[in-house]
Amino acid sequence: MLRSSSATWTARGATFALWALAAASAVYWGLKVGGGSRLLDLAAPPARTVEPANPDVIARLLGSAPAAAGGPVVAAPVATLASRLQLLGVAAGTHSGRGAAVISIDGKPARPYRVGAFLDEGVVLQSVRGREATVMQADGTTVTLELPALRK
Repeated sequence: MLRSSSATWTARGATFALWALAAASAVYWGLKVGGGSRLLDLAAPPARTVEPANPDVIARLLGSAPAAAGGPVVAAPVATLASRLQLLGVAAGTHSGRGAAVISIDGKPARPYRVGAFLDEGVVLQSVRGREATVMQADGTTVTLELPALRK
């Protein structure tokens, strides 16, 4: 079987290139695995000491005044109706006076309410119009909720 000299040199060149690539790969991984590990002398970190928790400090951080403090006792703030409700959507009827509003109460998932529906004990959705809803409490006071401003 006769071969041409160019085919012989092509096969020899391809074989040389493959062996060179295998050798370079072996050298790379040999240096990566074995040659790069230097031992560092690190001192062990000092042991942490944890002081026992002070209940008065924790109570003050959580917004409560400790009973034994002797100072004036501050009552917890009472949440107003407007701070408990968040208007998230309005579907207002144009001339019928009917409509619905999507309202979240106390941070819970929002639910749709029709005009006249009870939102909470003693709280009724009185009306919806444009981007606002009016809520009436049992004592007759009304609160107007507005949708958050549109983002641009």
